[in-house]
Amino acid sequence: MPKKGRQENKAHREMDAATLANMMHKVLKRHPNHAFSIEDLTWETGEQTRAPEKLVHSSLDYLLDHNLANHIDGSFQLALDPKDVISGTLDLTSSGSGYVVMGVGKDDIFIKATNMGFALGGDTVQVQMVPGRGSKPEGRIVQVIKRGRSTYVGTLQVSPNHSFLVTDKRKIGPDFFIPPGKLGKAKDGQMVTVKLLDWRDASRSPSAEVVSVLGNPGEHQTEIHAIMAEFDLPDQFPSDVNKEAKSIPMALDEAEVLLRRDMREVTTFTIDPVDAKDFDDALSIEQLDNGNWEIGIHIADVTHYVTPGTAMDEEAIDRATSVYLVDRVIPMLPEHISNKICSLRPNEDKYTFSAIFEMDETGQVHNRWFGRTAIHSNRRYTYEEAQAIIDGEKDDLSKEIVLMDVMAKSLRKERMSSGAINFDRAEVKFRLDADNQPIGAYLKRSGDSNKMIEEFMLLANREVAAHVGKAKKGKQARPMVYRIHDHPNPEKLIKLREFVKPLGYQLTVDSPKNVRQSLNNMLAKVKGSPEANMLETLTLRTMSRASYSTDNIGHYGLAFTDYSHFTSPIRRYPDMMVHRLLQDLIDGQKAANRQALEDLCLHASKQEERATKAERASVKYMQAVFMEKHLGEIMPGTITGVSDWGLFVEVMGTGCEGLVRYREFTDDYYELDMENYCIVGQRTGKTIRLGDSLEILVKEVDLKRKTIDFSVPGSRAASRPAGRDESRRQPSNRGKFNPTQPSRSDNKSSSQRKQKRGKSGNQGQKKR
Repeated sequence: MPKKGRQENKAHREMDAATLANMMHKVLKRHPNHAFSIEDLTWETGEQTRAPEKLVHSSLDYLLDHNLANHIDGSFQLALDPKDVISGTLDLTSSGSGYVVMGVGKDDIFIKATNMGFALGGDTVQVQMVPGRGSKPEGRIVQVIKRGRSTYVGTLQVSPNHSFLVTDKRKIGPDFFIPPGKLGKAKDGQMVTVKLLDWRDASRSPSAEVVSVLGNPGEHQTEIHAIMAEFDLPDQFPSDVNKEAKSIPMALDEAEVLLRRDMREVTTFTIDPVDAKDFDDALSIEQLDNGNWEIGIHIADVTHYVTPGTAMDEEAIDRATSVYLVDRVIPMLPEHISNKICSLRPNEDKYTFSAIFEMDETGQVHNRWFGRTAIHSNRRYTYEEAQAIIDGEKDDLSKEIVLMDVMAKSLRKERMSSGAINFDRAEVKFRLDADNQPIGAYLKRSGDSNKMIEEFMLLANREVAAHVGKAKKGKQARPMVYRIHDHPNPEKLIKLREFVKPLGYQLTVDSPKNVRQSLNNMLAKVKGSPEANMLETLTLRTMSRASYSTDNIGHYGLAFTDYSHFTSPIRRYPDMMVHRLLQDLIDGQKAANRQALEDLCLHASKQEERATKAERASVKYMQAVFMEKHLGEIMPGTITGVSDWGLFVEVMGTGCEGLVRYREFTDDYYELDMENYCIVGQRTGKTIRLGDSLEILVKEVDLKRKTIDFSVPGSRAASRPAGRDESRRQPSNRGKFNPTQPSRSDNKSSSQRKQKRGKSGNQGQKKR
């Protein structure tokens, strides 16, 4: 070998990972907005033909370990100094621009379509501030820290020369290019999911590969699976999780029972929805010698079976919550656990974790005990059956149920007098046929039986939080997982006050106590009125979002100083965390790591938000399907929203909401008066305002967009508010006026921008 070649090889052998990493870092700094493949980055260093593969990968690891580069979608990009950038989540708009959501109390950052970089909707991104117009902050996305989704949903367009996935621009952003050979068995026009392959030129479409075929648009299973894919909801459990679950025997171990408080001889029952299968709570009642009553609140002992470090526990952490779509449940735990092993089914012995209270008939708590128990449920009631007993029907346990209802009413009265807000909002429900098609839609409100169970669950959750989280004498308070709810934003309250004033309701917002009392007065007055569902929804949206945290700020809506989630471990991971924290305290174990708990709280809160959005999407889809069956029919409605291009109307008694465009009104030419949430006829002076009754005709349904269009019976000509070019607008629920939020131009936060993105009710509320 020539001397020069030997010298080059020797020099190369002496090159270490740090040296090559430094060369790579210089390349990245020269091109801060470019994403490099491994091959391209190595080529740019001049070492493409000489550096061994092992050295290249060691150098890349060095860059990542020292936070000099970011790795996403198989590419490498320069990591910026945290001092020069801020991070948030990208929220897109229909125009192609977006906002980076910065969190509670922080202004969101406007992003032009040309400053999106490699970001997609829902991504966690880094933003560099740029000069903007006006007062609103503006930036450009310089880095994608984490993708918001693992797969993306859309409709396939296949041609002889190329294929594309057409996405929902409001949720994802650009369409995806599907390279030859990456289509699989997918066909033109089908809905599919894809995974991102690479994206190195932001001016071109990202490349993707088809992962699964969902089916044809408009088909029920296709649309539901599209919702699941949109929110990254899992379709099934991994095999190791199912294997673990199925290995658990149904029968109790008598040796374990001896370690517990045996309450199998105490009268015990469950009350749940008629279609429930996962009974995670039961009540017991027994009279004591002193005349008081021992009330047991028994919760499925999930953590006896699901232990830290197991495949089931890791999967439960990841899911964090069960998701209740209209026609199916996506459980947090395998059904063998949730519907069999842990479900407190009648006439079966079960392990439970219990909160037991000595109470008098006025609902006052005199003593409390927490610990593991064994129970035997004597009877399973539906809410309807329990309600019939409360209303006077006789039953073997009617005396006990009526007494517990009296106690619950006392607990509720005390809670309300302490300042709790009485959100008794109707829930949208559907009647489904054998094919899960909606054949009925209705609003369901809680009866006394629902409220009885709710009060005892609230009692257990509150008492457990106080028991674990309060500092014992001479000791520091132990870390605890709380369910927290902050005070509402004052600006939102003022906006709500101004909104309800024209409707004849008065709100006082000068102090937290007065706000609670004023809200309760309004909610009581509105009950039973046509605008009840609308005002209850808007009031609920004025509130802050409840979440999980180790920082106990209390629960504003419930007026509790201490509150946790203890009563639903089958469907909520934070409840499992609370069970373990309570047992650690009972066993005298050391306190848990606060930061580890906080990380899990943050994750659980995010997963809960994801579940809520998926549940709302399934409700909106089912509402569209239901209304499609009634095309051409005339129905009574209530005006629930006023926008630049139409009125939003809710069909009476169904919760189904659609848009009446202004051109549908033919009796006059109407002018928009947004300040008073109404339109006024220029010729007749007729006023149509928010909250008014309005008869509508079901005109058009778009299942893909989940939108409903109404017309006014007998309409034939176009008419719209003066000065509005409504014909250029794309009508959808995104344009709905939300009176609890300022306009987008105020640019305060993502929640405050929702007036341009529509108003969704807090549908799908589960018990407790």
